[in-house]
Amino acid sequence: MILRKKLIAGNWKMNKTTADAVTLVQELIAEIGRQTEVDVLVCPPFTALDAVGRALEGSTLKSGAQNMHPEASGAFTGEVSASMLRALFVTHVILGHSERRTLFGEQDAFINQKVIAAFKNQLRPILCVGETLAEREAGDTLKVVQTQLEAGLEGVSTEQAPSLIVAYEPVWAIGTGKVATSDQAQEVHAFIRGLLVKLFGEAIAQKIRILYGGSMKPSNAAELLAQKDIDGGLIGGASLEARSFVELVKAAAAAK
Repeated sequence: MILRKKLIAGNWKMNKTTADAVTLVQELIAEIGRQTEVDVLVCPPFTALDAVGRALEGSTLKSGAQNMHPEASGAFTGEVSASMLRALFVTHVILGHSERRTLFGEQDAFINQKVIAAFKNQLRPILCVGETLAEREAGDTLKVVQTQLEAGLEGVSTEQAPSLIVAYEPVWAIGTGKVATSDQAQEVHAFIRGLLVKLFGEAIAQKIRILYGGSMKPSNAAELLAQKDIDGGLIGGASLEARSFVELVKAAAAAK
């Protein structure tokens, strides 16, 4: 059994000015900027990536982006390319988040293009998959997750796969205060692990981290992180305040 290092990633969404972002990062560095037990990632808005990258220098924390366009350059007003992110010390990028799918109409094929572009540019993609409440109530959770995962990873090689991170986000539990039970979450995480085995083989599948992304907070983190196939969290609201985010990192460090 490969021991996967826990990862706690903060998705700040459309929050924090550059000044606010630097203040938060400085607070995080003071508390957890030297620890190495857990990988820690912060994903601020594009406008704060440069300042956050500079502020993180010398710490163990890394910065990620919340999205990117698959093309290297061109007439894509308002978009950002992988090479632009690389120039800002970005190491990871969130792709296929449910808000991108539902609010901005992103489809699996387009998300797949982004995944391929991320790997091509040495960025680690965090591919998000998950079902809506209607899909869960219809009993389609696993079918939806399988479709999104397999389509999103089309063309990814076995050499690239170990750098992949998957985030399972039950859409009905994002920003709603609802949370999947630890058993519900583990069931889907184990299913995703099984799909990764079919795609890339057992050894590689055991190296890929699968994060839970549905209202994880200090009060429920320990139980979720104790599950066999939950390797960390993609954190929304609880990542916007230093105290709660630090508590999540500490919970991940304590998880066995």
